[in-house]
Amino acid sequence: MHSTNIRPLSTTLSRLLRLCRDTKCILQGRAVHAHLITSGSDLDVYTNNHMLAMYVKFNRLMDVYNLFDKMPERNVITWSVLISGYSQMGMPEKAVNFLGMMVYDGFEPNEYTYVGALSACALVGGAKAGKEIHGRIYRRGVEFNSRVSNCLINMYGKCRLLESAKVVFDENLEPNSISWTSLLSSYIQGGENEEGMKIFVKSQRAGLVINEFSCASILSACAALEDLKIGLQIHSLIVKCGLDFDKFVVSGLINLYAKCGEMGLANRVFSEVDQSHSSSWTALIGGYVQLGKNKEAIDLYLKLHAAGQKPSERTFLSLLGAFADTVDVNAGKQLHSLIIRLGFISFTFVGNAILDFYSKCELLGEASKFFEEINNRDVVSWNSIICGHVRSGQHEKAMDLLKNMLIEGHNPNMYTYAGILSICSHIPSIEWGKQTHCRIIKPQLDSNVVIGSSLIDMYSKCGRLSDARKIFDRLNSKNLVSWNTILVGYAHHGFAKQALDIFHLMLTNGVKPNNITFLGVLTACGHVGFVEEGLSNYNSMIQDHGIAPSLDHLASMVDLLARNGQTRKAYEFIRTFPMEPNKVVWRCLLSGCKTYRDLDLGKYAAEKILSIDPEDTSAHIVLYNLYAEAKMWDEMARVRSLMKEKELKKETGYSWIELNGKMHTFSAGCLTDFQATNLREVLEMLTGQFVDLSLRGGVYWLQVLFGIPEFEANIRTHGVDSMGSGFSKQQLIILLIRASY
Repeated sequence: MHSTNIRPLSTTLSRLLRLCRDTKCILQGRAVHAHLITSGSDLDVYTNNHMLAMYVKFNRLMDVYNLFDKMPERNVITWSVLISGYSQMGMPEKAVNFLGMMVYDGFEPNEYTYVGALSACALVGGAKAGKEIHGRIYRRGVEFNSRVSNCLINMYGKCRLLESAKVVFDENLEPNSISWTSLLSSYIQGGENEEGMKIFVKSQRAGLVINEFSCASILSACAALEDLKIGLQIHSLIVKCGLDFDKFVVSGLINLYAKCGEMGLANRVFSEVDQSHSSSWTALIGGYVQLGKNKEAIDLYLKLHAAGQKPSERTFLSLLGAFADTVDVNAGKQLHSLIIRLGFISFTFVGNAILDFYSKCELLGEASKFFEEINNRDVVSWNSIICGHVRSGQHEKAMDLLKNMLIEGHNPNMYTYAGILSICSHIPSIEWGKQTHCRIIKPQLDSNVVIGSSLIDMYSKCGRLSDARKIFDRLNSKNLVSWNTILVGYAHHGFAKQALDIFHLMLTNGVKPNNITFLGVLTACGHVGFVEEGLSNYNSMIQDHGIAPSLDHLASMVDLLARNGQTRKAYEFIRTFPMEPNKVVWRCLLSGCKTYRDLDLGKYAAEKILSIDPEDTSAHIVLYNLYAEAKMWDEMARVRSLMKEKELKKETGYSWIELNGKMHTFSAGCLTDFQATNLREVLEMLTGQFVDLSLRGGVYWLQVLFGIPEFEANIRTHGVDSMGSGFSKQQLIILLIRASY
């Protein structure tokens, strides 16, 4: 009789527990559990699983763990509930670990188990674990249904393995709306916006009905590409499908119009929707911040406050960005206090925004202090503090922070790698850059356009233009940043022909240039004296592309003309320019005047520099040299006396070389000892030997004797007769010393 009543009792209890879970009655659920314990009832695995699911629903971590630990019997459903639960509660690492324990205990995961585990891998970017699970699914012959397929697409997308996501999608014979949306969002979140737009077009041709999630993704792509034409077409489609009042779609539309500089259209969208949602206010505030209209953003927040609307945690992200851009430290600190008072400080991403604010304001003391106070630091927290130190030039501290991040078990994401490559670019350090490149290749992040652009920048700034070009050519999807980076790299190193070839190629490919593009083009023309081509491109920038010239463009044009002896024409350029020139512009003119001995105009340019910055040492020195060449001894003496009075000294110039992962700096007259070797003694010895050897024979003799690859690379680039062009004397000594160890 007892055995026949077990199943009905179990079913009743399960229904009761499910009712408590669905109605969110945690007290009643715990009361049922307590009654079962005190009554001494023996609960079967079926009932225990429902109780476990209830505690998971309520995020009762300790109750979940205690119940699971005391269960006398477990089955596949038990493990599946546990794995999905830990993933949903924001502990994906433990969810993946439980999958391993489940297999070790002899249980075979089912599709629901795999869905929970893959979701966990997606949350942590666990590509390795995700690939292992994918392999196991294949080996075990698990039914490859749409749920598992969609989770795999999502997992690979979150891990930035877009090719793998595409392969899984292509293997799905009947992709549903979730499949298309997952693939679309994966590409767009990975920065592959153009490819994302192609996927959206394919989905429409396949007859897919758009939803709010696909709309939000495609609007994000249009905003990133600043493609107003396509964006307007998407807006029309949204209205036809009746999605124009969805809060995610509204935010996407406002963001699109703001990115395209159409704040009138953004305000129109805002005025036509329900303004009770903070998301529309937040989107418009963010739009003003993106356009640098920080005052308008702050005024809009005050209107939100006056209207009695409650800001969301995401509203503060945009506001902190506005205060960071204006370096309004006091307002930012007040906002920090308000965030604490409203209880939003517990959100990790809000804490990250505060950290980013202090970092951008170069308040590294406050940033570091706040960083230590963040309880749940994630990879974004580490990226913010690392980038803050990079911006302030504290590269060694940034590298130390990076090491600590790895020690704490955080896996770098593409933004971390972009920050590391930025450090390598600024130092510059080719060895660190190459090691970082190797780490990027392992998780297949090198095909990502953001990482690819950072690699191009790093190799360019380290003088490895051939490597930079290889990366550029291998990128499947190139954005404007990729094109600009390789163009500017060629321009800064004086390879004008290659820079202009890149410019013409990007125009042929339909890539719309921006102000940075033309700055690179003008710099390239300036390095080789292409005056007419420089003037032609400058006029084209204004007339054909509608780009207003900035002071940087003015400086480039003045430099181009002044370098080629057209100092008077350069001055006319300055005189007719609508903006007040800065000292960089005048310094370009002064440099040309010194080269071509235009004393009167040079004197005028120097006076302009000193009126902006009376303590500018270089302007005093150039003016002194101008007077010396003109043999104006009294004026020379006056400038020298003025420099002594102001205690101005020429800033020491340094050379540096990277050796065994460390940077060694040198200056003129440096008496540095290197590995117990006095550099001056080595220099004197080598000077005598170079006198005895012919330059051509000597270089090859040294190369063969010591086997120095840097010599070989430099000779290949510059030719034997200019062997020393890439190195200072002290750098040559270090290379020789290194080769002898």
